[in-house]
Amino acid sequence: MNSKVAVVTGAGSGIGRAVALELVGNGWTVYMVGRRAEKLEETAQLAPDNVLHRLRADVSREEDVERVFRVVGENRGRLDLLFNNAGTFGPGNVPFEDLSYDAWRHVVDTNLNGAFLCARSAYQLMKWQDPQGGRIINNGSISAHTPRPRSAPYTATKHALTGLTKSLALDGRPYGIAVSQIDIGNAATEMTDRMRAGVLQANGEIAPEPVMDVADVARTVRHMAELPLEANMQFVTVLATGMPYVGRG
Repeated sequence: MNSKVAVVTGAGSGIGRAVALELVGNGWTVYMVGRRAEKLEETAQLAPDNVLHRLRADVSREEDVERVFRVVGENRGRLDLLFNNAGTFGPGNVPFEDLSYDAWRHVVDTNLNGAFLCARSAYQLMKWQDPQGGRIINNGSISAHTPRPRSAPYTATKHALTGLTKSLALDGRPYGIAVSQIDIGNAATEMTDRMRAGVLQANGEIAPEPVMDVADVARTVRHMAELPLEANMQFVTVLATGMPYVGRG
């Protein structure tokens, strides 16, 4: 009961899975959140002694999010970290003029509205718990700075997430709530498998891109999470060294 408590969204695979395992392997109590119970179970089986807590929820649904943080508050009495990670790329390689409103809304509801709902519930816990304060780390993307072709929904939400991060960091100061953003490029996960096969570049060519070990992302998140609340890494970029980001386009 004395370990620090974290909520990790999108924990059934990819970056969320890697971060959940990194935290629990270093003494954290971790509540994994995801839409698919079977994927959360797969993550839990990778942890020693099956110590990860699983909470099935859709972050775009207000009632689901409120239930998650109510469970954490009732069971642990506090929250030290929210890793706001759940997200989706949306439809791939669709020209903007052919993008459906439903597809747009799905990305916005997951990437932006979901982050807002989770941050709001985490904020409410962190503000009133004793001792006061905690940390929220939002998973941005290098698309929060520079887009890929045909990525309008994803890019728009990631730009918006930067604004949310800045606002929450400012509003959280009086309560010891530190808010930051990690912008990740080409971590090797299921979502980035296509990078190695070749993806559309700004010049119209299809080209493979290098990826990095997702464990390096997880270690970076843990470093951010374990800083004292008096210190904050406001924005961090971690990416595959050789990917076409600097000078993209």
